[in-house]
Amino acid sequence: MHTQVAIIGAGPSGLLLGQLLQRAGISNVILERQTPSYVLSRIRAGVLEQGMVELLRKAGVHQRMDAEGLVHDGFELALGGRRVHIDLKGLTGGRTVMIYGQTEVTRDLMAAREAVGATTLYEARNVQVHDPKGEHPWLTYEHDGQAHRLDCDFIAGCDGFHGVARQSIPADALEIFERVYPFGWLGILADTPPVNEELVYATHERGFALCSMRSATRTRYYVQVDANEKAEDWSDERFWNELKARLPQELADKLVTGPSIEKSIAPLRSFVVEPMQYGRLFLVGDAAHIVPPTGAKGLNLAASDVSTLFDILLKVYREGRTDLLARYSQICLRRVWKAERFSWWMTSMLHRFPGADAFSQRIAATELDYFVGSEAGRQTIAENYVGLPYEAVDPLPTPELQVPAHCA
Repeated sequence: MHTQVAIIGAGPSGLLLGQLLQRAGISNVILERQTPSYVLSRIRAGVLEQGMVELLRKAGVHQRMDAEGLVHDGFELALGGRRVHIDLKGLTGGRTVMIYGQTEVTRDLMAAREAVGATTLYEARNVQVHDPKGEHPWLTYEHDGQAHRLDCDFIAGCDGFHGVARQSIPADALEIFERVYPFGWLGILADTPPVNEELVYATHERGFALCSMRSATRTRYYVQVDANEKAEDWSDERFWNELKARLPQELADKLVTGPSIEKSIAPLRSFVVEPMQYGRLFLVGDAAHIVPPTGAKGLNLAASDVSTLFDILLKVYREGRTDLLARYSQICLRRVWKAERFSWWMTSMLHRFPGADAFSQRIAATELDYFVGSEAGRQTIAENYVGLPYEAVDPLPTPELQVPAHCA
């Protein structure tokens, strides 16, 4: 079998890339190790930057998102009981975020792909990458008990942190940057109304907490816990009590509790690999970078990678611009590192670090107070939260300076 772009991974980034390519008439095949139901069972992010919202509209999968998603003009910071509103729309010239769960994004993309008969092979086992540095890379895999080969022009590794794509690149060709945080987020999903109309990020002497949502009737809450904690040691009652203790009293009083329908602990880490490409193999999303969820950047960074790769491939196939292929890493990494910085900053400011001395704690509290107390500081938070602009893959050339004849 031959296709123009082979995509490893049918998560949201692989499906989104496939959808954009399909609409542009560029053939693609997606190989996914898991079943569709397993992919849809992953409970992940729910805050979409405006850039990602626009990209989903460009991909033609926006109808349900626009009908059911919740547009948020801002969010709140609860600082030791004090509530500060960050006016995203007012501080960024009208930009907003959309609350729409990653599971729903994935469901919409799956449905769109199925509707046009595009090829997604689920339960494709033992995927192997071959000759990514050559002009004609190829994949081998097992499906329905048979061995197969997929020839292609390019390979997109959208298979996550533990996927085969990055592991297919020689270790000495990559540089890894990583920070592992000494805590995690214990999160639950519950069919209860949100405690607040906007998200609330709370810092407290007991630790960080986040009040998020998936819809007007389904909520997602988190509390910071030690890295060694186990989700099974936390009853629903214990979780709700701890969450209430970390929220301002007026929010704690109106918090509606209920049985959890999902409960898990997510470790926090920052991770970047450079470069994000190896020949004709391109790493997309979690395969290349991980951010702490504090800044709501993980899924959104994957979307900006997809946008960059799609724009480059479009110019390759329509204009023969193979010179742009080498720009993928440069363009993506500029945005990745800015998002890593923002996520690190939010994490550092809002969490309690075990063993931190009194000086460090006071400096963090003062820095946060400085930013939220200044319009320029709030604007910095807002413009990062709604998402920095996507960079053009082929910016207009700078006009040459016309040198006057008498100076030549």
